[in-house]
Amino acid sequence: MSYFYIFLTILLTVYGQIAIKWQVLKVGSLPQGTAEKISFMLHLLLNPWIVSALAAAFLASFFWMAAMTKLQLSHAYPFMGLTFVVVMLASGIFFHEPITTLKIVGVALIVLGLVVASQG
Repeated sequence: MSYFYIFLTILLTVYGQIAIKWQVLKVGSLPQGTAEKISFMLHLLLNPWIVSALAAAFLASFFWMAAMTKLQLSHAYPFMGLTFVVVMLASGIFFHEPITTLKIVGVALIVLGLVVASQG
């Protein structure tokens, strides 16, 4: 069950990143002026999708706490590296961001590190 909690933590974390990027793309770039920046950020914070992304991060922390009751941190935390893999794939699918050879190599190294770090 602990690995399922880690899976949910990863899933909710990725959802939050994708939802925030999606909504930020809809509203455009951060304005230059301080007052405009504050207004811009408050507008985003009131966006239901942004609220759901923040709620997902909060919920992910609960699943992470549940996983921590059964697993050692040094064993469980490397699995969080899977967020890099899923975010890269999702950004390619949803936002048409390029998935370059260097990104693939970098993510492969992360996965290799995950395998090595999660042993023992």
